[in-house]
Amino acid sequence: MTQSSRRGRTLSRLVTSAIAVTLVGGTAGTAAAAGTSGTDAPAASGPKKSISRSAAAAGQHKPTPAAPFFFLSGILPSGQMYAYMPDGKGGFEARSGAYVWPHLKYGVSVDPDLTGYQDGAYHVMDDGTLNLWRGGKLKRVATGWGGYDSIMSPGTLGGATHPDLLARDKQGVLWRFQTKADGSLAPRVKVGPGWNQYTQITGLGDLSGDSKPDIVARDKQGVLWLYKGTGDPRKPFASRTRVGSAWNQFNKLVATGDVDGDGRSDLLARDPKGNLWLYKGTGKASSPYKSRVKIGTDFNQYRDLF
Repeated sequence: MTQSSRRGRTLSRLVTSAIAVTLVGGTAGTAAAAGTSGTDAPAASGPKKSISRSAAAAGQHKPTPAAPFFFLSGILPSGQMYAYMPDGKGGFEARSGAYVWPHLKYGVSVDPDLTGYQDGAYHVMDDGTLNLWRGGKLKRVATGWGGYDSIMSPGTLGGATHPDLLARDKQGVLWRFQTKADGSLAPRVKVGPGWNQYTQITGLGDLSGDSKPDIVARDKQGVLWLYKGTGDPRKPFASRTRVGSAWNQFNKLVATGDVDGDGRSDLLARDPKGNLWLYKGTGKASSPYKSRVKIGTDFNQYRDLF
């Protein structure tokens, strides 16, 4: 099977499953398939066609955990979700409607088996429930997640066979959760305090060229900092290094991996006017991103991007 056909099969399964998502009990844990909740979401045939085109246009490099291939998810205030597939050229295909999450607070896409492809997402719901969506089904994983205000999954921070989740609590403490094969979580491990100095934290894959996942964090003055991964789950990040200033011009930073298909993880940034900018990764810790390139407009319609 070719790389393109394998990617097409994987992505088609993802969004087709999203459209046929299984409903599970409890308002805070339910989703409605597109077109079944009074929304104007497209029919199921639309996303399949879009994904097929995206798969054919995808980049030359095979996705890896260090430079994974995720799609960009946008959530409207109504809870309607749209998926944007990377075109392999540094942009995205036209959006495809998936499903409606009226009680989704925020989410994080994941690659549970570290294949390099997105294959699910963890969702924090309004009531603090943490759900895993995978294979068209929702699984209630935990409760009490209302105490966290930020969640991300940069990859596997200690060489495990499944990725880690990072969550910041409202006191500014960052915690690491090792995910398991069934999607459940091992007991949390403290990374460290003081992370409430940052207004945005994100990361997916390797930014420094050593194949270890890294993250970036923006402080209140608009300075962006790089935290290199160490590969040690007990101390997953090295001391921070400065990336640059003036990042307060953006109201959302989000990492979806390798957008342009060059084998390096990138960064997306949305400004208050709704413009979407791509910062291509360099693979160099001293200067992890190239100059920005505008790749989209009207992204301020979404209350969240992940």
